[in-house]
Amino acid sequence: MADALTPADFARPVDEVARRLIGATLTVDGVGGRIVETEAYDAGDPASHSFRGPTVRNAAMFGPVGRAYVYRIYGLHWCLNLVCGEAPGGAVLIRALEPTQGLETMRARRGVEPARLLCSGPARLCQALGVTRELDGADLSDAPFALAPGRPPHALAAGPRIGITRAADLPRRWGEAGSPWLSRPFATQ
Repeated sequence: MADALTPADFARPVDEVARRLIGATLTVDGVGGRIVETEAYDAGDPASHSFRGPTVRNAAMFGPVGRAYVYRIYGLHWCLNLVCGEAPGGAVLIRALEPTQGLETMRARRGVEPARLLCSGPARLCQALGVTRELDGADLSDAPFALAPGRPPHALAAGPRIGITRAADLPRRWGEAGSPWLSRPFATQ
């Protein structure tokens, strides 16, 4: 990978992209950090928003790779996915970051002090980075996003995804093994 991730980096199988994103740096308007946890989804996955085909809500998942797919969960919280895959309908949910840039901005947005609570979960991450529906469909190679490869983890952990009921047993969640920044530890840790 080069200094920045390109559409070619996202035009790979979603599971591969989810693994390769661990260690990359993601910022929104200069606020963010190192990706430490992801989950993969594609159109053939019953847990994916794209499983039943295109809708107004999931339209970004069927557009070009290298875009943001932002949606609201439980009617309350935003979640950020990076559209990817070899076929339409794939995306990687960004579950957790190690916060490294703009910590004071994150603390103000989240209303919490401990760095551990800033980006350890997809809803917390979006609140800390200021991600809302306005970024749905935005090109990840353009402002306000900056996404660059980083140092890969020493060890990668895999396990079932979190907070879903369909296909919950599939090991499509990846993270930096032992990272204190994960939303939840992996069972093998």
